[in-house]
Amino acid sequence: MATANKNLSDYDKNTIPNAKGFRFGIVVSEWNDNITEGLFKGAYDAFIENGVLPENIIRWNVPGSFELIYGSKKMQEQYVDAVIAIGSVIQGETKHFDFVCEGVTQGIKDLNVLHNTPVIFCVLTDNTMQQAIERSGGKHGNKGTEAAIAAIKMAELRKNS
Repeated sequence: MATANKNLSDYDKNTIPNAKGFRFGIVVSEWNDNITEGLFKGAYDAFIENGVLPENIIRWNVPGSFELIYGSKKMQEQYVDAVIAIGSVIQGETKHFDFVCEGVTQGIKDLNVLHNTPVIFCVLTDNTMQQAIERSGGKHGNKGTEAAIAAIKMAELRKNS
């Protein structure tokens, strides 16, 4: 397990670019909201901790993880420096899990290839609810925090390229 010995919320603040002038979009799936709200909180708190002004954080909700693709595409049009797509897909008894995970992964990849605003993939694809809890503010930290730090770094890369 990749996160077994890693806290997703750990980062060296001295290595993070100044984020005060950046605007970020966060698109949040309402499905498994007990998980996605924790991920949003991790991202939001990391942005604030690194100087992003609250008014420069735009949040939109979408019904499920599959809708993150369209929501992120529309968010890219909002003059933001980076977008975070937040979702949670948990393995069930059918192949639906595989189709949603593959579709969202490819859709977010396509947005990064086709457009100039980076989209950060913060979609948990876990086998159990417990695994999702552990990665959204539990014992492994918060993938939302990690996504916000990635968004800041990618916004800086975009600005300097």
